[in-house]
Amino acid sequence: MSDTRRRVKVYTLNEERQWDDRGTGHVSSTYVERLKGMSLLVRAESDGSLLLESKINPNTAYQKQQDTLIVWSEAENYDLALSFQEKAGCDEIWEKICQVQGKDPSVEVTQDLIDESEEERFEDMPETSHLIDLPTCELNKLEEIADLVTSVLSSPIRREKLALALENEGYIKKLLQLFQLCENLENTEGLHHLYEIIRGILFLNKATLFEVMFSDECIMDVVGCLEYDPALAQPKRHREFLTKTAKFKEVIPITDSELRQKIHQTYRVQYIQDIILPTPSVFEENFLSTLTSFIFFNKVEIVSMLQEDEKFLSEVFAQLTDDATDDDKRRELVNFFKEFCAFSQTLQPQNRDTFFKTLAKLGILPALEIVMGMDDLQVRAAATDIFSYLVEFSPSMVREFVMQEAQQSDDDILLINVVIEQMICDTDPELGGAVQLMGLLRTLIDPENMLATANKTEKSEFLNFFYNHCMHVLTAPLLANTSEDKSDKDTVVGSNKNNTICPGALRFMRRIIGLKDEFYNRYITKGNLFEPVINALLDNGTRYNLLNSAVIELFEFIRVEDIKSLTAHIVENFYKALESIEYVQTFKGLKTKYEQEKDRQSQKLNSVPSILRSNRFRRDARALEEDEEMWFNEDEEEESEAVIPPVEKSKSEDDFPDSYEKFMETKKAKESEDKENLPKRTSAGGFKFTFSHSASATNGANSTNSKSVAAQTSPASSNGSSSKNANLTAAVTATKGSLVGLVDYPDDEEEDEEEETSPRKRPRLGS
Repeated sequence: MSDTRRRVKVYTLNEERQWDDRGTGHVSSTYVERLKGMSLLVRAESDGSLLLESKINPNTAYQKQQDTLIVWSEAENYDLALSFQEKAGCDEIWEKICQVQGKDPSVEVTQDLIDESEEERFEDMPETSHLIDLPTCELNKLEEIADLVTSVLSSPIRREKLALALENEGYIKKLLQLFQLCENLENTEGLHHLYEIIRGILFLNKATLFEVMFSDECIMDVVGCLEYDPALAQPKRHREFLTKTAKFKEVIPITDSELRQKIHQTYRVQYIQDIILPTPSVFEENFLSTLTSFIFFNKVEIVSMLQEDEKFLSEVFAQLTDDATDDDKRRELVNFFKEFCAFSQTLQPQNRDTFFKTLAKLGILPALEIVMGMDDLQVRAAATDIFSYLVEFSPSMVREFVMQEAQQSDDDILLINVVIEQMICDTDPELGGAVQLMGLLRTLIDPENMLATANKTEKSEFLNFFYNHCMHVLTAPLLANTSEDKSDKDTVVGSNKNNTICPGALRFMRRIIGLKDEFYNRYITKGNLFEPVINALLDNGTRYNLLNSAVIELFEFIRVEDIKSLTAHIVENFYKALESIEYVQTFKGLKTKYEQEKDRQSQKLNSVPSILRSNRFRRDARALEEDEEMWFNEDEEEESEAVIPPVEKSKSEDDFPDSYEKFMETKKAKESEDKENLPKRTSAGGFKFTFSHSASATNGANSTNSKSVAAQTSPASSNGSSSKNANLTAAVTATKGSLVGLVDYPDDEEEDEEEETSPRKRPRLGS
């Protein structure tokens, strides 16, 4: 493994002038034949892939910043940066770059930053000195200095020369001494000139100058100079805000002085960029790119230093979850974590992964559970922001926590239920917090971002958990609004004029059917949920309105998409009531689809030799009867029966046609009976079924509605009665939707007798 000296992060500057992390790897300088020169190569530490291959161009300007950064431009709008883990590694690569370009490694920049047109212009000029001659730093020279600084901003080469002159002569500290003198003398004109000078120096965009200006010794005087904008009638009081109004709150005392200094510096520089300096114009937007980079890398360093201090973070979490912690203290702790997580967005993916895993290990999620239930709106808002960072980073981590939590806690205090309750109870008229929480909840229950591996099926596990432990909390407000209508099923999606939820309920059902998911389809048919929809359509009569169109569209979708299970359910249970609707062909089309599917199934059944048909491929009771004919035989002379495997020739082949004819007669009689039992419209608006149980439908001792019965007998008796077994006087049937067992045990005989004597049970529609 390469040593840590060469370990770097690769950054690129995007169109919004923000640094994007491209990954971590190890840098080397090597001659690349394809590029015909020495090049910088960075290979990813994770998989060895090439993150960067950049030829060291003799004319490219490389800049060394903050001892661990090397920044340069590959093209007009393509800036690159290498951030080294160690200063020694940065110095080593910097020497290689300077060696290629023939420069002294002590310089901070290897080339003058000039464009081609300006370079040509300077080639025609007589040889000039390497540095700009600065006027002496005196009060009467301030106007001259201001003019000089302002004049060089349009020229890249002169900006570089001025920056070098300012750095070499320690000029900035001399200017700040003049500022103190002018302020004591109330020299307004001099203060206005100093504003122009300091603003111009910031626009030189030099990291080495920033390190001087933003040091503890100088930064408040720099802010003071920027208070005296000539365009303002009265100077702003930025220093007063930074020293008196803005308070540095240490939720836990920070003992590392370097970390403390870095936090102060970052806050103040961010304040200068966001508050004091005017928004740069299109022509000035690149002037402060180095300032943006300065802040960015400071934040990375702060997060890294805090993360490495495990004692500090452990103490923060201990106080956050301690019941004895007062509300004000807890508010400060939550705000600290919010800012901490915001800073973490500057980390590269691998480091960000480590960061959030560290927080999870220390107990960030149980802590959020506590603070999200507090009454303080500010605390809840900050906790929601922290939760959003965690969900965005790893939804799986949050899901795993809430499922483990469910094994130890009641449903009411589960984190995800706390989130749902906060969403439902949001007091904001614009529902800002509720919308944010809704998005997070949607991310958590979205099956598309759930893992499914050989050892772990997160999708099924979490969705089962959610429906068992959380769905009742999510639907509670909806059920509360409809509780008054529970006695009348039709009003769920009925045509009651006072029922405002009707369109919403119908739209909800349409969305579910639109998923074309058989799980939902089975639930709809099992619960007979089409009944109130059809009642609403029939009660609406011939009126052509929104309800009529919505219901017709629902059934038309089922017809067009050919959802077979729903088509069969509608035709078999409701077609008698719907066949009179002829102003659309939807219901006749559903009947046609149903009959076509039945014909296809019949043809498919006939094309397969009956001996090969297996009951496991069919669920319909009528389709099972022929299958059972091949598998079961009844012995009239014996009280018990034997199961005869179909591979044995226990049945006389000559008797088979006769027995099949008898069986088909029984089946036809049963079907003709069922046709008389179609639903009839009742005066209450529902449907009722009437049944006739004729003696002809039951042949012998077995009812057509009884469970399959096959008792046991000795093998000897089966041989002696093989010809008699051809009689299908006890054709075995099964109730609709159930599976047929091969053997019923003695314990079931009593139950079977009860079912044989009871009439057939079918669901009643309506009330």
